[in-house]
Amino acid sequence: MGACVRAATIDDLHAMQRCNLLCLPENYQLKYYLYHALAWPALLQVADCDGAIVGYVLAKLDEECENEIRGHITSLSVLRTHRKLGLAATLMRAAHAALEEVYDAKDVSLHVRVSNEAALHLYRDVLRYERVGVEEKYYADGEDAYNMRKTFREGEARAKVDGDGDVETLRTRVERMGAGAGQKSKKKGTKR
Repeated sequence: MGACVRAATIDDLHAMQRCNLLCLPENYQLKYYLYHALAWPALLQVADCDGAIVGYVLAKLDEECENEIRGHITSLSVLRTHRKLGLAATLMRAAHAALEEVYDAKDVSLHVRVSNEAALHLYRDVLRYERVGVEEKYYADGEDAYNMRKTFREGEARAKVDGDGDVETLRTRVERMGAGAGQKSKKKGTKR
């Protein structure tokens, strides 16, 4: 059976923590998941396979940034039994969409182990994150981390003039194309 990606609920927190404990060396207490769920409920996404949580992404807003709204991916995990199905990318895209649509974030950052080739491929090649620095001895075991960032608004500055002389943003054109292809068009509740 296939897994669906959906917003996490409070009832999912124990399963998210279990998934973290099974997959990652960096672990968090349950109260950390609860803090994320209460502070940024739209930014927790889970991969649900017939009622079992097989992956999650834990994201937040950067609390240290005062001038701009920026997101940060705290943790991403998919059980080994469900890897190579595109769930990690789908979870990340869901977090990206929530950061943009709910919080109007400019960009998102994350840290990744320099030795984690699979994650580097996902972030760099699939999701188009850029490496912006290295944080030495970032992890508890002393391994360095790449600091990576993805900017959301880069393409939106581009506009074209249509036949009536109106300026149309790239986002509007993409939404119209998606709606024309039989997909749901999303209405934005925030100003752009």
